[in-house]
Amino acid sequence: MKRPNRTISEISAITRHYDYRMTPYMESLLRGRPADDPLSLQFLPDIRELHSLPYETSDPIGDMPFSPIEGIVHRYPDRVLLKVAHSCPVYCRFCFRRDMIGSKGTPLQGDALDAAIDYVRAHPKIWEVILTGGDPLTLSGRRLGEILRKLGSIDSLSVLRIHSRVPVVAPQSIDASTINALQQSLPVYLAVHVNHPDEITKEVVTAMRQLSDAGVVLLSQTVLLKGVNDSATVLGALFRRLVRLKIRPYYLHHPDLAPGTSHFRVSMEVGQELMHTLRETLSGLCLPTYVLDIPGGFGKVPIGPDRVGEKSTSGLRIVQDARGNRYSYPE
Repeated sequence: MKRPNRTISEISAITRHYDYRMTPYMESLLRGRPADDPLSLQFLPDIRELHSLPYETSDPIGDMPFSPIEGIVHRYPDRVLLKVAHSCPVYCRFCFRRDMIGSKGTPLQGDALDAAIDYVRAHPKIWEVILTGGDPLTLSGRRLGEILRKLGSIDSLSVLRIHSRVPVVAPQSIDASTINALQQSLPVYLAVHVNHPDEITKEVVTAMRQLSDAGVVLLSQTVLLKGVNDSATVLGALFRRLVRLKIRPYYLHHPDLAPGTSHFRVSMEVGQELMHTLRETLSGLCLPTYVLDIPGGFGKVPIGPDRVGEKSTSGLRIVQDARGNRYSYPE
């Protein structure tokens, strides 16, 4: 997937539409990498972002119809998203919220934040709050800790989850203040967004170990991206590396229909074949769930290969193993 060279005028045209931001750490990591390198593709503007398809939308997973008040997305009965941040330390070029964050977003603070937390308190069926944004770890440790403590005082809550790219794109920012904020009375799960083994550097390993040693439960989420990780070899290396760091691969996301991201998307058949291969070659500990977020807000569904056929009139099902062999199973 060779990307054309970027001119200054092209970069300006892209950044007028979509925010661009880079941490010094990532800038040093990208230095000298070619245009079609898996990391360059993820973080550097690309002229193809200006090409949108008719079915791409600024709200591809349907946050807005399920947002009863500012900062809350309540799509599932037992959990909500709490959008506590509106910015990120870097802006991934495939981001599904690219039209909602950064310069297009607004911070959740003051009365609006209090109202969002009160909403959680008023709905006792909510078991889990997922902090997202933007990136929650862009908040100061003091501010993040304050929000987590307020949520922790809600009796009906059992789990707090945070989705973040920070440990990968700004690992040095994981400091004592961050660690203190994450040490709460409720279990805190941190889902780290990571897409390629090259993202797991010595600095990232140090940050992850600090988090793990502090009692934060680590998960990962990965987006399947053309030219970045659409290879069983790359994904297998990534997931094994994560498990060795005590990070459980959680989701492999099929890329969403965000504007200007079609050059990143692969077919579902490609993703299913990759999961088929990984199932045969990797420990179950290393296997995330391959999911699609149905446009319109209808939620995530697993889309891995289906190995169970319809039941026959004789009461047998055909079940396929990882190598493609077929067997009869009586029910």
